[in-house]
Amino acid sequence: MRGVWRVADVRAAEEALMRELPDGTLMQRAAAGLARRCALLLDRVYGARILLLVGAGNNGGDALYAGALLARRGAQVTALLLRPDRAHADGLAELRRSGGRIRTEWSGTIAADLVMDGIVGIGATGGLREPAATVVAALRARTPRPIMVAVDVPSGVDVDTGAVEGAAVRADVTVTFGCLKPALVAGPAAPLAGQVDLVDIGLTLRAAPALRVPDAADIADWWPGLHAGSEKYNRGVVGIATGSHTYPGAAVLSTAGALAGPTGMVRYAGTARAEVLARHPSVVAADSVAEAGRVQAWLCGSGIGTDANARTALRSVLATDLPVVLDADALGMLVDGSQADRLRDRAAPLVITPHDREFARLAGPPGKDRAEAALKLAAWMNAVVLLKGDRTLVASPSGEAWVNPTGTPVLSTGGTGDVLAGLLASLLAAGVPATRAAVAAAYLHGLAGRIAADRGPVTAPDVADALREAVATTAHRAFGVVIAR
Repeated sequence: MRGVWRVADVRAAEEALMRELPDGTLMQRAAAGLARRCALLLDRVYGARILLLVGAGNNGGDALYAGALLARRGAQVTALLLRPDRAHADGLAELRRSGGRIRTEWSGTIAADLVMDGIVGIGATGGLREPAATVVAALRARTPRPIMVAVDVPSGVDVDTGAVEGAAVRADVTVTFGCLKPALVAGPAAPLAGQVDLVDIGLTLRAAPALRVPDAADIADWWPGLHAGSEKYNRGVVGIATGSHTYPGAAVLSTAGALAGPTGMVRYAGTARAEVLARHPSVVAADSVAEAGRVQAWLCGSGIGTDANARTALRSVLATDLPVVLDADALGMLVDGSQADRLRDRAAPLVITPHDREFARLAGPPGKDRAEAALKLAAWMNAVVLLKGDRTLVASPSGEAWVNPTGTPVLSTGGTGDVLAGLLASLLAAGVPATRAAVAAAYLHGLAGRIAADRGPVTAPDVADALREAVATTAHRAFGVVIAR
């Protein structure tokens, strides 16, 4: 797991460290890491043409000092001062001593193999202002386009939320210092960061992270393992109350997601039983939740509609003392408040999986700070909220927030959410705690989308098929059978 911290916590850690170090040490550390990464991006440093976009303050200082280091290695470094009156004086002097050139006006003729974005840092708000916006647009339009390296964060993004509310830099690489920031992993800003490289400058972050980013090792550690005594019942049984005569595909897809999970048996309850059995003969099917038999967790919602039968299924599922995943139509049936008492009285884990439009019906639009909005809804509903999107967020009632790093736009097609919900329910039925189950399901679902995209255009069945490979490659350590001696 990697932690992600907001600006105030980063500032506090920087100030504490600077009190312990000689003046300028922290900036020198940052600049050294930045210069080293830029050198690796170039075919050769000697003779390379490097343009520094220098704004006001320390972010521009980092770029100037890094440029000075590269100039000493023979690079042709030019600094374009976008705020000449507020450029970092010591960094500017260092660049001049190292043979770098200074420009204060943009003519469009400055050649560059690599551009460093030192326009604004983590304290800025709003999109790029002029003349920075014009310069960045002109550089991006060049053929061939120079490599763009953002210093700490791409300029023009909202660092704490990942929102992008105007012109912003689109980086190929972002070299960030000390720790990850929300804009590098969440929201519309995350794709603008490109590849993110973290440079250790000695920060100690004492505050809890605002966001957490899982990695493959987390998923493998959380995945339920097999042992010599494993059998279909003690691995967990998951109940699937999805689909209908009108939408049988939702049932087929959510069942496929569940079958890729760790449980030993899947029970289907609903009117799409014929279609489910035709595709998944290992499933035990019934006409209703009441007739389904014993399970350890339920999924309800995908494609069941909102008629009387659907409402009965939802009430039956919520009446149990089992973990429940509510998706799609089930979320729509929560909006009128008729299920509020059942939700408040539940002691067992509840996970809801809205996309932004469903979220808006439940709690209003998530706004630019999607993580904060998800946390508020999680606390209000006493439920884990999996807010779907390119960077899916998972928020717990206890205030823990995770952002999924494997998301991809290819998943924005009908039915992929059904697959996700099925896998999530299977993890719950296998005994994985709700927050971890949601994080693991989102991670593997995103990975499956990427695997499917490598094979061609992506549909929901393609994601369901790729999910088994995603599980096998990520959670493989859990599949070893331990033989008692």
